[in-house]
Amino acid sequence: MARDPVCGMQVDENSALKLVKDNKAYYFCSARCKQRFQEEKGLKSLLKNRLFLVSCIPAILLIASLFIQVFVPFRHAFLMYLKTVWWAVTLGLFLGGVIDHYVPKEYISKILARRSPFTIFNAVFIGFLMSACSHGILALSIQLHKKGASNPAVVSFLLASPWANLTITMMLIGFFGLKGLFIIIAAIIVAINTGFIFMLLEKRGLIERNKNIIEVSEHFSILEDMKRRVRNYKFGFKTLGDDCNGVLRGTLSLADMVLWWIILGIFIASVAGAYIPVHFFHRFMGPTLLGLVVTLALATVIEVCSEGSSPLAFEIFRQTGALGNSFVFLMAGVATDYTEIGLLWTNVGRRTALWLPVITVPQVVALGYLANLFLR
Repeated sequence: MARDPVCGMQVDENSALKLVKDNKAYYFCSARCKQRFQEEKGLKSLLKNRLFLVSCIPAILLIASLFIQVFVPFRHAFLMYLKTVWWAVTLGLFLGGVIDHYVPKEYISKILARRSPFTIFNAVFIGFLMSACSHGILALSIQLHKKGASNPAVVSFLLASPWANLTITMMLIGFFGLKGLFIIIAAIIVAINTGFIFMLLEKRGLIERNKNIIEVSEHFSILEDMKRRVRNYKFGFKTLGDDCNGVLRGTLSLADMVLWWIILGIFIASVAGAYIPVHFFHRFMGPTLLGLVVTLALATVIEVCSEGSSPLAFEIFRQTGALGNSFVFLMAGVATDYTEIGLLWTNVGRRTALWLPVITVPQVVALGYLANLFLR
């Protein structure tokens, strides 16, 4: 005899209503008890969902801003951030879903998991080809990790993509002229240096090793495997439907992992953008060591999409003449931002997350300081 989890009544397993949830069977005396159980379980699952809980905080403040004047600046800032990054986040999640469904782990492990310098160069080159903003790159980075990219490759990809991709290269040159090339080249240098250091840390067991990596034969050819898959692919409505469902499942799974961090980042950035006075930026972000430190601290909190950060970085340069501060503002958004560190912490490894700012911040500050000395 089983016991009804709602009313406590003992029921015959052979005649009672049955429900299997989380690989466990439940038996009910009536449809009413079964329905109540499903509703309670669904509510408990929702209340434990981090995306739902994090989304409630800005939602409450947005509603409150309709009645309380002090929250209006927050609403304007939050909606501005959403308008700026929604497409990049959506694109990143979608591409992550495509990778999840179509790209075998063997491909990623072959290209981005070997203990070779080419792994880091491959990660930076792939990042250069990506035209997704920093928020979209977050989703892609975690998807590459799930597919078997080594942690050093994931970090290099994460550092290089937002500021060394084709789109941003053109945008930065448009803003800064030839001086924009310094930001691109410096970002690539930081990404490559950090990747190599992380390879050394991984070799010595000081950071986590990606458990998703699979062993791939040296003779395995990605091109030949792709040709074989194309030959065996049977195009049709059923196949197309299965592919759409597969991409959607991958996208939703990735969203559940990363979207709550992105919303949390936008929330904190909105609070800072709404309530920190503008004159503070101009007064404390000059071409000095103090200015670099203040810029670093603010960039940790205020991170916009890379396309949105580029004009802000140029405004810092226009107001202060400090190219190094602009570089620090852009790079620190990836190197020290709590969104990136939080995602690495929960999905890649705590030690990997902690080492990221330790290794990158000295490089970023040193390059920024040199730029302020020689490129004014």
